[in-house]
Amino acid sequence: MEVKIADPSDIESTLRLHYRYQVDSIDEADKKDGFVTTPFTEAQLDALITREQGLFIAKEDNEVVAYAMAASWEFWSVWPMFAHMIKGLPELTYHGRVLSVDNSFQYGPICVDKCLRGQGVLESVFHLMKETMAKRYPVLVTFVNKNNPRSHAAHTRKLGLDIINEFEFNANHYYEMACEIQA
Repeated sequence: MEVKIADPSDIESTLRLHYRYQVDSIDEADKKDGFVTTPFTEAQLDALITREQGLFIAKEDNEVVAYAMAASWEFWSVWPMFAHMIKGLPELTYHGRVLSVDNSFQYGPICVDKCLRGQGVLESVFHLMKETMAKRYPVLVTFVNKNNPRSHAAHTRKLGLDIINEFEFNANHYYEMACEIQA
């Protein structure tokens, strides 16, 4: 398995994986095992790759089997959910640091093909993302829908993120989480 920063040739395969687990297209029976909520276009992933170097993937047999996205708040600000989170950053403190668009970034969504879950793929992609993003930011911030217990467990138990806030957006309830990635 290859773990790397994606390039534009990986977009089509990433979108295929994303579509299988996106909340609007996932099989209802599979939702209990985790889902992603934000839809993406080819152009948006291209911008994530070329402007932010923010798509981290695992590939097997030339197919993307896992990904993690990470980018500046400026990149995410066009989505209403992230604009809402940006407004709340100054009210959040993590390890004595008031959060801002300058000292934190938005991580996620993440997705791992269900046939590879529990095999360390998430941790490998997450490690590459942290190593890369630590060159620019000291703190990772993300959110998990409270209706997604598998993602909550993966982020708190496997990846060691801390819950720093809870919020509501568009009638959904979320945990907001953070993690220091620079010493």
